[in-house]
Amino acid sequence: MSYAVVQTRRFGRQYKKLHDNVTEDIDNAAQSIADNPAIGEQKKGDLATLRVHKFQSQGQLYLLGYTVDDVIRLVYLEAVGSHENFYRNLKR
Repeated sequence: MSYAVVQTRRFGRQYKKLHDNVTEDIDNAAQSIADNPAIGEQKKGDLATLRVHKFQSQGQLYLLGYTVDDVIRLVYLEAVGSHENFYRNLKR
């Protein structure tokens, strides 16, 4: 049974700015995360609650940051973007 997926406001703003080709790949990545939330890499330090799933879109590496609530079976999509400044922007 897959998890339900919820977008945060930050993710929604970043998602709207992306091209349609990239959003299709993000939707596919979000579905794979909903099916298996452990697919992403667990971060350490300040971002210890965050998991990051890396995927390719249009020949560029994109990162999809999310958190998981196992009790209510929810995946919160936190942020999406290219690797450049991804973690710096998340810490804000």
